[in-house]
Amino acid sequence: MTLLDTVRPSVPDATADERAERLQKAGAAWHERIATDPATAQLTYRVKAQGEGAVGTRVIAGRHEFLVDEPGALAGDDVAASPVEYALGALLSCQVVVYRLYAQALGIRVHEIDASAEGDLDARKLFGIDEGVRAGFGAVRLTVTVSGPESRERYEELKAAVDEHCPVLDLFANPVPVTTTLEVR
Repeated sequence: MTLLDTVRPSVPDATADERAERLQKAGAAWHERIATDPATAQLTYRVKAQGEGAVGTRVIAGRHEFLVDEPGALAGDDVAASPVEYALGALLSCQVVVYRLYAQALGIRVHEIDASAEGDLDARKLFGIDEGVRAGFGAVRLTVTVSGPESRERYEELKAAVDEHCPVLDLFANPVPVTTTLEVR
């Protein structure tokens, strides 16, 4: 155990059999729950945030809390990942979850999953220099690497299922209606 292990939480290891059992139980429970009451498929996530320091933010998501910041070049203290890095991290982590879920559902054996993402952002809109460019990512490149004993065709089948069902990929790929409200105290 390193010093970082005592400071940062880590996800417990799981064997392939343990993972398969957990995925099967969760899938069966959700299928039963939704069959009994379709309204239970509708989920609402709530996250709160409060500004800290120069441009940092403390985010509370359920019982979890994390910091978001910017590098010094963007007026931050660089004590945590930036909002756009968290967005890419959300995309990658959702991909890993959905790859595992659909590998189990399709009977496709996967030993390891690694993912990486790059996002191109034009800062001119952020700083009000050019209102004609997008404020968000202009392009995102996602690479998922899997290892296992299956054929390339089986892994392509898995990729297609994941691309169709990954909630965060859907957020990146499709417009989402967003309502913003300003409250003044």
